[in-house]
Amino acid sequence: MVSPIPSSKFVVNFGGDAVNFQEVILPDSEIEIIEYRDGSDVLSSVRKYPGLTKYSNLILKRGMTKSKELYEWFKQIKQGKLERRDITVSILNEENEPFVVWKLRNCWPTKYSGPALKAKDSSIMIETLEIATEDVDVEIT
Repeated sequence: MVSPIPSSKFVVNFGGDAVNFQEVILPDSEIEIIEYRDGSDVLSSVRKYPGLTKYSNLILKRGMTKSKELYEWFKQIKQGKLERRDITVSILNEENEPFVVWKLRNCWPTKYSGPALKAKDSSIMIETLEIATEDVDVEIT
């Protein structure tokens, strides 16, 4: 019997640098449907073919630190300096080795959200970065 994989041990890697996050929402993958009907078809319905593959954004959330790395990457894009990075999100096994890896290619930040501030709350400030990606692969070892 195959057991479900727990989602609590993971690491995000930005081309060599591992960055800790509290929450990661991986992109959805969707293949567009192209509907086509040939004039000589005897069927009264359309044929469906696969079209382009689209991905939603990767969403990364973490406790805010003194590091400005995430915001600086967003700021570069805002200033017209497109820096694409490949990102991996790895689920770790009991030996802290990756055994499920999402590989995202040609990524760049599209949205940065600072924390919500609450005077009556002593919770940690959370910053969020949304990242566009052009391709996603999943490897299971």
